[in-house]
Amino acid sequence: ESMGHDVVADCGTLPELMKSVRAWQPDAVVSDIRMPPSYSDEGLVAAATIRSELSRTGVLLLSQHVEGDFVVALLERGEGGLGYLLKDRVLRPEFLSDALTRVASGECVVDPTLIAELLKASRQRTPLDALTPREREVLALVAQGRTNAGIAATLVLSARTVEVHVKQVFVKLGLPDDAGTNKRVLAVLAYLHAAA
Repeated sequence: ESMGHDVVADCGTLPELMKSVRAWQPDAVVSDIRMPPSYSDEGLVAAATIRSELSRTGVLLLSQHVEGDFVVALLERGEGGLGYLLKDRVLRPEFLSDALTRVASGECVVDPTLIAELLKASRQRTPLDALTPREREVLALVAQGRTNAGIAATLVLSARTVEVHVKQVFVKLGLPDDAGTNKRVLAVLAYLHAAA
């Protein structure tokens, strides 16, 4: 209210929230992701219901922690008028007011921390992530068909050093240690798969 917004209801449970939203049809709703009675996903249920029943009512969800799966499920619908912020972010009234105004006007507001977490999670890890830069360089030359001697000449290393790097690549890639397996071929296949 001190930032110029009118508060029409204060609700403690999902049923109270939905009753108030249907009665008042506000410009926006601010809700915790977890609410009574079960403290699981009531805020998300409310957001989905509100957005389907009252498409002009924006929903700003607040959470104590980054809960990417919940929010991604809601945002995948591609609608505006939705927001997700960490509670720490809204300690400053002007930040909460700005987010609330933007959600009410149909924009999507997502906490920068969530974006960073989602980007980090979206980067698929490959077995090659465990390799050092030198081991990657050696593996790239193995993929070009070079022998250990050829790799040693190219990188100006001793043959023994290259042999150690190649063995480390095999270990880090988790290649089986048996006579019936060509580790160089399997390493090259892992390299090509990661590059694809």
